[in-house]
Amino acid sequence: MRFRDIKPYEAPASLDELQGPYNGTTDLPHAVRWRADRLGVDVGVVGRRRMAYQALLAEGAADEQRRFMNRDRLIETWSILNMDARMRDLWEGRFSELPASV
Repeated sequence: MRFRDIKPYEAPASLDELQGPYNGTTDLPHAVRWRADRLGVDVGVVGRRRMAYQALLAEGAADEQRRFMNRDRLIETWSILNMDARMRDLWEGRFSELPASV
C-alpha cells in the first residue's frame, strides 16, 4: 500500500467558500508548498496558478483552500491540474461545477 492510497484530502463544503484572489500575487504557506517559489505567486499567470492550486489541493487544509483559491479560477484551471485520482474523484464528486475528467 502506498501513502497516496490512504492520504486524507480536504475540501470545503462548497466552491463558493473559495475566496482567494482572482488576480494578483499571494504567498502560500510553507506547509502547503515547501519551495521558495511559494512566495509572490501571481495567480493571474496560468502556470503559477496551476502550481499553487495543485499544492493547495494536495497539501492544503480546507481553511487554506478557502483563503488562497478562487472559485472561478479553479473552474477555469481544473482541466489542466495534475493530481492523484482519489483527490480528483473527491472534488469532482462533491462539486458538479468542475468538469469531469475523462
